[in-house]
Amino acid sequence: MELKILVQIFLLIPLAGFIISLLIPHKKELALSRIAFYTAGGNLFCFFIFIAFWLWQGHPTLDIKDVSIYQNSEYEFVIAFLFDKITAVYLFAGALLTFLITVYSRYYMHRESGYKRFFNTILFFYLGFNITIFAGNFETLFIGWEILGVSSFLLISFYRDRYLPVRNAVKVFSIYRIGDVGILLAMWASHHLWHENIIFSKFQNYDLVQEHLQAHTSLGIFISVMILLAAAAKSAQLPFSSWLPRAMEGPTPSSAIFYGSLSVNFGVFLLLRTFPFWEHQPFVRILIGVLGIATSLVAIEISRVQSSIKAQIAYASIAQIGLIFVEIALGFETLALIHFMGNAFLRTYQLLVSPSVVTYMIREQFYNYEPRVQTLEDSFPKRVEYSLYLLGIREWNLDSFTNKLIFTPLKKAGKKLDFLTYRNVFYFVIPAYLISCFFFILKENKIPLEIHRYLPYVYSFVALLMVLKSFSERKYPRLAWLLVIFNHLWIALAVSFNEQYSFSHSVIYLSGILVSGLIGFICLQKLKNSEPDYFSLNQYYGHIYEHPKISIVFLLSCLGLMGFPITLSFMGEDLLYSHIRDDQFFLAFFNALSFIMAGISLVRIYARLFLGTHVKTYHETAIKSS
Repeated sequence: MELKILVQIFLLIPLAGFIISLLIPHKKELALSRIAFYTAGGNLFCFFIFIAFWLWQGHPTLDIKDVSIYQNSEYEFVIAFLFDKITAVYLFAGALLTFLITVYSRYYMHRESGYKRFFNTILFFYLGFNITIFAGNFETLFIGWEILGVSSFLLISFYRDRYLPVRNAVKVFSIYRIGDVGILLAMWASHHLWHENIIFSKFQNYDLVQEHLQAHTSLGIFISVMILLAAAAKSAQLPFSSWLPRAMEGPTPSSAIFYGSLSVNFGVFLLLRTFPFWEHQPFVRILIGVLGIATSLVAIEISRVQSSIKAQIAYASIAQIGLIFVEIALGFETLALIHFMGNAFLRTYQLLVSPSVVTYMIREQFYNYEPRVQTLEDSFPKRVEYSLYLLGIREWNLDSFTNKLIFTPLKKAGKKLDFLTYRNVFYFVIPAYLISCFFFILKENKIPLEIHRYLPYVYSFVALLMVLKSFSERKYPRLAWLLVIFNHLWIALAVSFNEQYSFSHSVIYLSGILVSGLIGFICLQKLKNSEPDYFSLNQYYGHIYEHPKISIVFLLSCLGLMGFPITLSFMGEDLLYSHIRDDQFFLAFFNALSFIMAGISLVRIYARLFLGTHVKTYHETAIKSS
């Protein structure tokens, strides 16, 4: 029992450090750096004490059902924590590397205008990191998963007066959201497989897992594939590998802790955590192994021809993570953990010394020139060698592939909906929604069964159309914002037609949505009144410099509207999914895609209005090469 209580310290220390850092003025660099230093150092010190007691007691698996936030006869939303050897390894790596990065950053970031913002975000990331590795169920893991995604966006766009960092931040966040589709659908399918919010420790019960999988083989494979999708997106495996070098636009310390060591290895963590669930599914293990091998081969070839040292390190890390995927697929769990530790520490070191290495190599190029040595590729036929070189330079067209396969079709679909103007939303969308609400009131024994059966699909598809139009909107920010709000309203209405659904569940879900939507709309209206000539989604305007208060309030509104765990809507998402039956795959898919696209659309609105080079010429402008 004492150990279970001590586990909470590892979550309270980062939370306290993050809150205190928010209260410190931005000019007090020493105080900010000390808070980060003591937070990471305190967690590392507590780790050594805790691990000694844990090993002394026989390193038991600690399963903690901490808080039950909501419960009814058929559903319970639980915040649960789990501590085992996987958590121990990740906790040690995270605490030590965060401690080292904070020490390094105290001097590296000195006199940067965003010094406070950097340490705030690092501590926010560290909080999400600890929540994720201690997560005892999918719901708790998803809380940390969302924090990691948002903090990643903020760190990549740290140099927010430049075009490329902001653009790449939006791109990386979009890839993260694709992985979130896998988590959401895995959570939904798990509700129906286990008929409860399953905790990860139950995966260790072989008989229980096999009993459920034998009765629902296809559902078990589906959950495993969705977990793999989330892991591949988070760990930059094929076809999502191209996002990792783009994420290096942030400061070198954040690149080291995020994309060299910790954040990029969360796909590995997800596979390790769920390994007992899918280890007896040969198809899934083969799929993971093939994906890992393919990613390693492609990433190694790309890394050898990169001109940027950060890109070389990024693809080298991707290749190693691909090998770790193979090790996990083969069942070498301990080897995978050792490999993770080695890769994380090596990439952190390489990224931290990369500026010095570049300077050293430039000097060596001038004063100690050495001719190129023969390589393996030189033994290939020249046509093959040159083809591989061009593919490597173009990074195997992975960027174009993901755009053409995912984002371009969604944008084209959204542009087909140009009739959804600001005026037509009020003339057609609102009346249509009110009529549909009237159908909901009459649903009991007054709507023919043939029609009632298809209404959830129709309404969820309408919700998806709303968010696709918002995603492709280029002119009117308020229209894009309103469409996201209506997307959530249609989703709630679609699920409400299912059996055993209570109106209170919609209240829980829409409570945060409507409040955040209203606050965000007020922010947009104030910005339009202040900047009528610079208010569209055609470019990046950089209004954060002249309207910082509106910017932070609008960012919080975006988080609330996308279901980030600062409102009850986060729990409402899971609650809604618990009411989608296992034979309603398309309903679950439409809703998951709507949630993901809504998040991307909201971040895009925020980035284009508030980030980037300021449109007014009297502000400082970044050089063109950036």
